[in-house]
Amino acid sequence: MAEEREVPKGSVAAGRRVRLPSGAEPPIVVYVNGIQQAEGTDYELRGTEVVFSRPIVKEQVGGMRYLAMLLGLFGTYRKHETVDVEYSLGGQPRLVSDAAILPD
Repeated sequence: MAEEREVPKGSVAAGRRVRLPSGAEPPIVVYVNGIQQAEGTDYELRGTEVVFSRPIVKEQVGGMRYLAMLLGLFGTYRKHETVDVEYSLGGQPRLVSDAAILPD
């Protein structure tokens, strides 16, 4: 389960964990960039956390780059992964979009 991937220039390995919302119940379905992940291969459920087999990569944006993007001078094409988690709460389906990545 310890698959490592090179982190592209301009991005950082943000971490491998996402905390589930309080009271989250199965079924729990995890997506990275909209692609469903396989439990046991891509991630494991450990208590109240989703633990990925590899780091989740986020774009690193410095002050000048952020300012240029804000002014509309250019966009960004660096690697930036988002994690979405579907779960059930009180029998109702719920979704956490762009879940916060916890540092290792």
